Amino acid sequence: MARRAAGGTAAGADCGPEPPGLGLVPFRTVAPPGPAARGRPVTPPSQTLPPDDTARASARPGALAPLGYRDFRLLWGATLVSNFGGLVQAVGAAWLMTQLTDSATLIALVQASNTLPVMLLAIASGALADIFNRRSLLMAALVFMSVVSVALAVVAWTGGLTPWLLLGFTFLLGAGQAVYNPPWQASMGDLVARKDLPAAVSLNSVGFNLMRSVGPAAGGLIVATLGAAAAFAVNALSYLPLLGAMARWRPRLAPRVTTPEPFMAAMGAGLRYVALSPNLMRVMLRGALFGFAAIAVLALLPLVAKSHPEGGSLLFGGLLGCYGIGAIAGALLNPRLRARLDNEHVTRMAFLGFALAALALGQTESVWLHALAMLPAGASWVLALSLFNVTVQLSTPRWVVARALALYQTATFGGMATGAWIWGTVAGAQGLETALTLAGLVLIAGAGIGIWLRAPEFGAVDLDPVNRFREPALRLDLRGRSGPIMVMVDYLVDQDDVPEFLRLMRLRRNIRRRDGARNWALLRDLEHPDQWSESYHIATWEEYVRHNLRRTKTDAEVAVALRALHRGEADPLVHRMIERHNVGPQDDVPLMGKIEIP
Repeated sequence: MARRAAGGTAAGADCGPEPPGLGLVPFRTVAPPGPAARGRPVTPPSQTLPPDDTARASARPGALAPLGYRDFRLLWGATLVSNFGGLVQAVGAAWLMTQLTDSATLIALVQASNTLPVMLLAIASGALADIFNRRSLLMAALVFMSVVSVALAVVAWTGGLTPWLLLGFTFLLGAGQAVYNPPWQASMGDLVARKDLPAAVSLNSVGFNLMRSVGPAAGGLIVATLGAAAAFAVNALSYLPLLGAMARWRPRLAPRVTTPEPFMAAMGAGLRYVALSPNLMRVMLRGALFGFAAIAVLALLPLVAKSHPEGGSLLFGGLLGCYGIGAIAGALLNPRLRARLDNEHVTRMAFLGFALAALALGQTESVWLHALAMLPAGASWVLALSLFNVTVQLSTPRWVVARALALYQTATFGGMATGAWIWGTVAGAQGLETALTLAGLVLIAGAGIGIWLRAPEFGAVDLDPVNRFREPALRLDLRGRSGPIMVMVDYLVDQDDVPEFLRLMRLRRNIRRRDGARNWALLRDLEHPDQWSESYHIATWEEYVRHNLRRTKTDAEVAVALRALHRGEADPLVHRMIERHNVGPQDDVPLMGKIEIP
């Protein structure tokens, strides 16, 4: 708990070496000690060791530094091919739907069926990515998507596709992508050093949008000459290089010292961490609003292309190509803009740029103006989503990063799925121009909301683990599932220091709860008002170990400040206790024990 109130050594509190000799008065158990040797330092679970080619990467310019990492370079190149296939498939599905139905709602639902699975499945995928081997999860998702793509190509080739069947296949592909995205995004921190993480996220955006500048045009040409089935077949083949690169990747993972978290507990831990992180909540709210309004352009673009007399799959692909070119420009400008502007101004620029595109599409009829409008739309999409992504990654420690990214994607893609359905319905009832104009106005309002919900700056805190936790040498051998565990830390605080002590304790409470503590309380002795006690519960001993492993260097600063306020000669008194509920006359041993930190 708390180490020493001020950098000391209370268990589960604030990182620093755990002192030897802490323990409980024993009662009978039959379990062996915990998974790690008692009293030895423990490494956080699911922590990837630094890549071994950091030196070479550091010699490259900042924007290209991630390409110095061999594994990143191979996976990034294979992802380009996969992205190309996915964009060809998206053009084929969107344009085929315009041939199967005249319903604006069904046409817009092609986008919704791609994004809805992310909202439904991303949290589960994020939990799995933080519990198990990310590479295995990524490969399973790729195999699933390749099988679905083959089945879609076969059904389309035989002429058996209906609008709802097409939506079903698109939904399954979206489900595979929902499982793939969180572990892939979280793996950026496994592939490159932390300082190169923003560049890695930007390079991912550049790669995707590089393909977006050619993929849709190629997709339109394939659909126009060979049919939608050929586009689906191209997508099925595009997974092969990525599967090969993934099979060659051997991430260097630190040894796990605790058993994997139970699935439901892991999901709960992710939700709790995000809910108690104001910066992450602001990012998710802005991301959901941006996705809700901006998706109108992509969801209704097939209808925009079809509304022109010369409209066809080639025009649709060309407009998407302009969107991709704008996205590449946005990705290349991103580092310069971030260097000169704070995150909130970049976010507002993205909202207003996309609003301009939506209003131009809704209020003009010129093909050339529509093509030009897609340029700021693509740039704004990359500026907003890459900034949100990097902010989440740099505001979250590694143990929960996949779950945080999954929740961010749930919020953003949930907004997209809802928006695609609503804007499609509005277009069907009130017209295409009305839907796009309203979406533009919502985007303008989203820029104004930044007055109250500013986008946070990233990189201001050190979220690296302290890695100095020592599991105490207990006099009682516990099973990992033994519990509940109650922890108390006693402080002696001068009256003049009470306001600062309470301020620090507010921070401590948030850290404790965020990392898994329950029933946190701060108590003051009525007879000795200088004596304060912090208390909290942890469900099991294994959860108590995890609670300590989650401590970051920034969290440790709170512990140091608290210890400085403690006026006792020794460190704060720490109690570690296990609750016992079966009390009978034959019990002649104490239920709790306390040990003073030497």
